[in-house]
Amino acid sequence: MALGALPDYPWDAMTPFVERARAHPGGIVDLSIGSPVDPTPEVVRAALAEATDAHAYPQTAGTPALREAVVEWYARRRGVTGLTAEMVLPTIGSKEFVAWLPFMLGLGEGDVVVHPLAAYPTYEMGATIAGATAVAADDPASWPETTRLVWLNSPGNPDGRVLGVDELAAAVRRARELGAVVVGDECYAELGWEGEWASTPVPSVLDPRVTGGDPSGVLAAYSLSKQSNLAGYRAAFAVGDPALIARLLTVRKHAGMMPPAPVQAAMTVALGDDEHVAAQKELYRARRAVLKPALESAGFRIDRSEAGLYLWATEGRDSWESIRALSEIGIVAGPGPFYGEHYPQHVRFSLTAHDERIAAAASRLGGYRSV
Repeated sequence: MALGALPDYPWDAMTPFVERARAHPGGIVDLSIGSPVDPTPEVVRAALAEATDAHAYPQTAGTPALREAVVEWYARRRGVTGLTAEMVLPTIGSKEFVAWLPFMLGLGEGDVVVHPLAAYPTYEMGATIAGATAVAADDPASWPETTRLVWLNSPGNPDGRVLGVDELAAAVRRARELGAVVVGDECYAELGWEGEWASTPVPSVLDPRVTGGDPSGVLAAYSLSKQSNLAGYRAAFAVGDPALIARLLTVRKHAGMMPPAPVQAAMTVALGDDEHVAAQKELYRARRAVLKPALESAGFRIDRSEAGLYLWATEGRDSWESIRALSEIGIVAGPGPFYGEHYPQHVRFSLTAHDERIAAAASRLGGYRSV
């Protein structure tokens, strides 16, 4: 099936609200797209600089050092042991992996790609590119028999929802019954805030308690964009079932989808340094501690959001009305409908703004009820 017409890029619809917010006397506070604003750690920048003599083609499979760093990181930070280098594949950021995975797995007409009800829109776009059908469903029991790929997202974007070990295991069991590949998008796993996730690591879909020690049919996707401020590096990787990784590696070799060698070197160093990750988390924790009560005082209810980089909020009216009113006080957020039709009254607020801008947002929200 040839690639048909694609929908307009949804964020283009935000242009008038962004312009209105930009006209605010105190300047715009952009809490819409979660693009990091803090500096890339010096240790990572130094590693990149030292690797810029990159005259040869990079390795699509990743350097041995990078793959070993990923294996060690999963054991140290995620409690996932037993991985090997053959189970690791670097990607050019995580978005391209999400968008192209259905195609790379050979999905097409008649196949179903399942994703969460509140979902990163690229899950659906990946199904569209492959000619498959996207279905939003959180309950494994409701997944269609024709499901061939399941996306789990924990912590979730936009809602910050965390799936515990039992929920992940149930999803893996159901996917295996259907003969489907299940992929855990875990890019925000280092950012746990509330409940048990304030002190307990967010579990991975590759956790032995989830897979029973067998990674067959299971992959995890991870990005260093958020924890290490490497969004501009396009630094990510997939890990899991070695047979699936081998297939994806072959496709990517043919397509020339290889992360630049200097980026691979920087990733290796970033994965081995926990100090900068802890420091970045504290910055987000402080910003969250300012923004969350300000939103609640302004009449928003915060749903889920126990982890991740966003606050998923509603004031009980159409999200576009909230977006309009927020723009009047110079604040830009993300409309709930961008993340699926099931949340027409929600708004997503990102923590990726400088301290001064977060403080400005909190101050402006003090008069929000009168808008």
